[in-house]
Amino acid sequence: VAEPNASAPALYPGKPLIPLEGSTRVVAIANMRDAGGKSVSASSLSYSWSVDGVQIANASGIGKEAIVVASPLQYRDRSVSVVVKSQNGALVGGASLSFSPAEPILRIYKNDPLLGILFDHALSGTYTIADTEATLYGVPYSFPRLSGAPQIQWFLNGDSAQTGDSITLRPSGSGAGSASLSASASAGTSVHAAMSLPLSFGAEKSFNFFGL
Repeated sequence: VAEPNASAPALYPGKPLIPLEGSTRVVAIANMRDAGGKSVSASSLSYSWSVDGVQIANASGIGKEAIVVASPLQYRDRSVSVVVKSQNGALVGGASLSFSPAEPILRIYKNDPLLGILFDHALSGTYTIADTEATLYGVPYSFPRLSGAPQIQWFLNGDSAQTGDSITLRPSGSGAGSASLSASASAGTSVHAAMSLPLSFGAEKSFNFFGL
């Protein structure tokens, strides 16, 4: 089983993809029984791990049912295999898998004051600010967890607005107008994703936003 060490929101029902420049924990789930049908404890089995055909001695041994593997380069594959044996050598099994990294993505959701973050609908197209203010929340998916969560930078009409997971927009004035909101997420020096969201508001054109 591959468990990518990558970003996803809390309580996310799925799992992130293999991160670029990150790592993945691979776990062997062994189900072995002796001649009498008794299950053999996984912690007593011997695991021999190989990555891209090379045996990894320091990750192999009795009870070592997991290994942490660095992601391959972009557009490359990485193969991981394991041979599992009982200590007397009577029981032997094995499995293998291969994986490749995926591009990270950034999604923007509405943060409703009563319902919280509406994860069931990622915003796209033009977003209309119908109330006096709107709070939007950015979520980076499948970024490597190099040193904590990825950093999100928000931009309004091309100008840097703030850094953080969320941004609150408060149009002012009596006019109708439009604006351009964008967000960029990054981890490390070369893993990035961005998203743009056109905005509309009010009854007359206005570009004056407070509370950013």
